[in-house]
Amino acid sequence: MNAPRVTVLDYGSGNIRSAVRALEHVGAEVTLSAAADDVLNADGLVVPGVGAFAAVMQGLKDVDALRMIGRRVAGGRPVLGICVGLQVLFEEGVEHGVRTQGMGEWPGTVERLKADVVPHMGWNTVDPPEGSVLFEGIADERFYFVHSYGVQEWNFDVTQPAMRPPLVTWSTHGGPFIAAVENGPLSATQFHPEKSGDAGAQLLRNWISSLR
Repeated sequence: MNAPRVTVLDYGSGNIRSAVRALEHVGAEVTLSAAADDVLNADGLVVPGVGAFAAVMQGLKDVDALRMIGRRVAGGRPVLGICVGLQVLFEEGVEHGVRTQGMGEWPGTVERLKADVVPHMGWNTVDPPEGSVLFEGIADERFYFVHSYGVQEWNFDVTQPAMRPPLVTWSTHGGPFIAAVENGPLSATQFHPEKSGDAGAQLLRNWISSLR
């Protein structure tokens, strides 16, 4: 069986190389690219993200990634966001009083964590829901977080019977925040699976397995 083809979106984000190595380690054939053919035709697309919400959004716009990610999601083609790659999938981010529009795939605002110590840096447990694919076999493990901002409220409209609600995984630092979302072809984690040791490798392996 051929290895799944995964493109890591190359738009200047800081953790790209470690993401490539981690995906190769779990058996993917990885391409680092922002070219439309690579982004649209891969079995899976990984959108990493490090830094400020506004800067990541601008970087994505600069390589036409918003359109390409939208096309993949509309066509049921898997996408995995990491760290700020999760945050930009929400409606907006607020940093230093500045509001920046996100991609709006999910409702919610990325805001500064309500904690005595920020950034939240280090290992933390998560609370995944029943039926999670990403956390199968690793629900009790710890994952590595580095962030000062997060989505702390989830207001998905569950009154639409045709829509299956996303699976939301929570963690806590000062208060609850979203650690991961699984929504059909679109998944994302606030933590860094590529920096989370064996647990992170298994999460990536679970995602890769879902591409077959």
